Amino acid sequence: MFYENDMLLLEQEKDIQSIEQIESLSAKLERSFADVMIEDRNLSRQIVSFQANKQRPVYRWYKYKEGFSAELIHYLFDKYHLGQGTIFDPFAGAGTTLFASKEEGRKAYGIELLPIGQEIIKTRKVVENGIDKITISRLEDWSNKRYWNNSKGEKNFQELRITKGAYPKETDKAIRQYLYVIDKESPQVRQILSFALLCILESVSYTRKDGQYLRWDHRSMRLCGEKQFDKGEIKTFEEAITLKLKEILFDLNSCKIQTDLFKSKNNGQGSVSIVESSCLEQLPELENSLFAGIMTSPPYCNRYDYTRTYALELAMLGIDEGNLRNLRQKMLSCTVENKEKDLLAINSGWNLPLGVVKKQKLLHKILDYLEYLKDEDRLNNDGILRMIRGYFYEMSCVIYECSRVLQKGGYFFMVNDNVKYAGISIPVDVILSDLALSFGFEIKNILVLPKGKGNSSQQMGQHGREVLRKCVYVWRKG
Repeated sequence: MFYENDMLLLEQEKDIQSIEQIESLSAKLERSFADVMIEDRNLSRQIVSFQANKQRPVYRWYKYKEGFSAELIHYLFDKYHLGQGTIFDPFAGAGTTLFASKEEGRKAYGIELLPIGQEIIKTRKVVENGIDKITISRLEDWSNKRYWNNSKGEKNFQELRITKGAYPKETDKAIRQYLYVIDKESPQVRQILSFALLCILESVSYTRKDGQYLRWDHRSMRLCGEKQFDKGEIKTFEEAITLKLKEILFDLNSCKIQTDLFKSKNNGQGSVSIVESSCLEQLPELENSLFAGIMTSPPYCNRYDYTRTYALELAMLGIDEGNLRNLRQKMLSCTVENKEKDLLAINSGWNLPLGVVKKQKLLHKILDYLEYLKDEDRLNNDGILRMIRGYFYEMSCVIYECSRVLQKGGYFFMVNDNVKYAGISIPVDVILSDLALSFGFEIKNILVLPKGKGNSSQQMGQHGREVLRKCVYVWRKG
């Protein structure tokens, strides 16, 4: 009994000592950026998320929750008087940076790994290149006549272990009939009809996206934990696809869109290019000083697994179990299932950024403490340590490459959140900004949203509520 008490006291003493050291280093690093860290009341949670896109034609068709709004792009470009030239997004997502830049008459270049992001961008490019009257007429026929109901054939689609049984039987059959019939359409009509299907999958399924995974409704008859979840209304396929087609047609028929949205401010000089790959693989292939500005939001260090949350869409796009594992591993390390990457095998020239991150004192004090907790079996998932280490080492390489491909005087804007694990706040904003200094960036601002975000419910239960900073970093290449 005395031995157990002594061990507990030793643990508590080591915890207090480690946490005090981390907090001291964190406060010191934050003080070094105090002059540039400002609260920007123009930055609401709505503008720095997909929410502000929900009312924008075309942007609103697919709810890509991890994106930011087109308004944010225009605000930052105006605020910092971004010069002319090509804009780059190494984590292009749904392509908001690319298309908002095109609206301003700029050329835009992006890299995107996930097939759902690639498909959103591909469809948007088809639309912005111009939809003819024949295509619109055919889409109207689909909306009104609902051809899938009369289909005698069905086309199977990919199922994954985590998507099996995701739809009611009637919906599953209707999707297969729909897929069979759209194959007979022209490429342009087929692209839009296929994309409309991707837009409604969640609403017609038993699932709801919930950050780290898909949450399953109790009506699915799938075992989903102790607490029963009811997602509310599950739309029929006919209701959901008809509503989505009507929304698409409304936007396509809008005179404002036809005259304004598909033409940039600069006489149509804007353009969008996308590479379907991992930015860790593609960045080293780019030439120096290609871009006038960079605007991006990388995956956050928050355990969100996009291969799970977008599993319905990925399966519908033909991704099988092997493809899914490969995608997960190629992503930036943001989930506990990521294995450690051999970064020097990806690019042997990354000794400099890897050396810089090895010297970041605050980061390594955090990693040392998490490793101690892991050894003591007090970390709720051993993969957290590997994820955090991988995240910052990989981001160091990304920032290094972004400095290389950015022109002198160019701006690098990044949206990111701070995180908390095992009671330790990790100030992602100042750690990444500290790394950026070593790669020739001047930290112009760290723009803090007036309203931060809370830590997870699990963290709150164990360690109390703490508001974490949500920021937009503004770095300039000196």
